[in-house]
Amino acid sequence: MIKKKLAILGIVGVPANYGGFETLVDNLLDLLPKFLDVTVYCESDAYPEKLDTYKGANLIYVNKKANGAQSIIYDALCLFKSYKSHDYILLLGVSGAIVLPFIRPFTAAKIVTHIDGLEWKRDKWGWFAKKFLKFSERLAVTFSHGVISDNKHIQDYVQEEYGKPSFLIAYGANHVNFVNSEPYLKKFSFLGSPYIFTVCRIEPENNVEMQLRAFKECDIGMPYVVVGNWNANEYGLKLYHDYSTVENIILYNPIYETDELNVLRSNCFFYLHGHSAGGTNPSLVEAMYLGLPVIAYGVNYNRETTFGRAHYFADFEELKELLLNIRELDRESMMDDLYKLAKKNYSWRAITKKYIKMFNSIG
Repeated sequence: MIKKKLAILGIVGVPANYGGFETLVDNLLDLLPKFLDVTVYCESDAYPEKLDTYKGANLIYVNKKANGAQSIIYDALCLFKSYKSHDYILLLGVSGAIVLPFIRPFTAAKIVTHIDGLEWKRDKWGWFAKKFLKFSERLAVTFSHGVISDNKHIQDYVQEEYGKPSFLIAYGANHVNFVNSEPYLKKFSFLGSPYIFTVCRIEPENNVEMQLRAFKECDIGMPYVVVGNWNANEYGLKLYHDYSTVENIILYNPIYETDELNVLRSNCFFYLHGHSAGGTNPSLVEAMYLGLPVIAYGVNYNRETTFGRAHYFADFEELKELLLNIRELDRESMMDDLYKLAKKNYSWRAITKKYIKMFNSIG
């Protein structure tokens, strides 16, 4: 039986490096090529050693940047390269949706767009960028054969805003593993005692500044360790300058070595998650799968993802109060609940089967 052809667009590429959509695709490829003939479009500059195939998928390289404003051109080029030769197109993010109205009448491919957590709401974008992304979202929903929402809150939004149902498919997490702290104690001396941990992109909507300020004002007897891309923009550079010398705060640049990142996550006293925009956030479901107790910013997305079983804060004062009482918070039952919920809802095998079922359902 000849497999139907699927093109996956909208990511830097695979093998994955430090990105939610990249990790999604990398894990989908463990099973997806058994059912479909998969091609993944990758950013040429990001992969000096260019593989022809990866995990059974064909790789095609495009000579444009996959992030920032150039992502519009990158995604559009990928769409033009793929629309005649594939049965399905999976577009991750809405940047390239501007060309969907022009492609849709001339392709037999079924187009599915993962709208990625209402990107237009993010604080990092200016007025024009927000308007463009909202317009792109509308085009994506209107001209795709299917839409993926990775969170119930986003699924409800798509239904209310556009009157269109969407496929609810979350993000997997069982690619993360507990790592024992002992071999790393020399490199990360704080591993031997309680600490709070966050890994995220350093952007305003992730509330890193609020969290750093709370720790600066609260001496709770344990350090706050943050891994992020501090050098990516002026905002991050300023935060690093202001807080890297604070006694109870430890800041690291991105860590790409999986075991090193996992050892920092695995052994923390609490995982602190400040994201205020987006859908099912990868770092949050990964923390759940590691069985970490979680303090999260109390937006609907985070409450949906954690099934209401984390501790939540709405503002700076609520976060300070949680930190000052952190040793009294119930950790054990939360750790057990979050792990069980992650195992049931965020396993990659189950997520991949949902993708396959979705493709089959749209023809």
